[in-house]
Amino acid sequence: MSGWLAVAGLGPGDAALLTPEVSEALSRATDIVGYGPYVARVVARPGLVLHPSDNRVELDRARHALELAAAGRRVVVVSSGDPGVFAMASALFEAVEAEPRFATLDISILPGITAMLAAAARLGAPLGHDFAAINLSDNLKPFALVEQRVLAAAQAGFALAFYNPRSVARPHQFARVLELLRDCCEPGRLIAFARAVTTAQESLQVVTLAEAVPEMANMRTVVLVGNADTRRVGRWIYTPRSAGGVR
Repeated sequence: MSGWLAVAGLGPGDAALLTPEVSEALSRATDIVGYGPYVARVVARPGLVLHPSDNRVELDRARHALELAAAGRRVVVVSSGDPGVFAMASALFEAVEAEPRFATLDISILPGITAMLAAAARLGAPLGHDFAAINLSDNLKPFALVEQRVLAAAQAGFALAFYNPRSVARPHQFARVLELLRDCCEPGRLIAFARAVTTAQESLQVVTLAEAVPEMANMRTVVLVGNADTRRVGRWIYTPRSAGGVR
């Protein structure tokens, strides 16, 4: 049996947003590897082995998947959203770099719809001009670097998309991010909190930067911050394509 490995994005939550390419790979797989809640989104069937694991063992997960593929299994490593956006594709190639024997495997990366883009679509077009996506978690980088990147992107006039804004273990850091934004942005800047987009628990909230409080975000929230030209039109918010974004 000839093995292969695909790293696939399951999208933001709604099964309707799963791409046909990913669906086809899942139907052919012998093994599904991933963080437990993401593996649970894959429908079990005879002959399919599920390998759920904890959220902070990305490299171990990647090595396990590579070993399975090297043994001839057809493996799909699942991520939510897109696997190349703060997810498993990078971890997989980090594992390949550490063990070059895996470089000859049949590996493919299957894109998915990110939470950031799904949230933007629900809201209108807040990312319609230049934007920056920043993971606010400091699990893999110091928070001082997070602060530096947030401030630089805001000062450069980008709209912003924040992943992993606030957790039980990091309840105060998002408050600091809001302080940084208030130091360089006008109080009327629009900021959207999109929680659990495309699921039954979805909620959307658009406020001004002056009105935003840390408790509006949790780990299931994507935070989208407009640039200086982002504005409301009816129930939508959008950033014009010609926006300058610096005031």
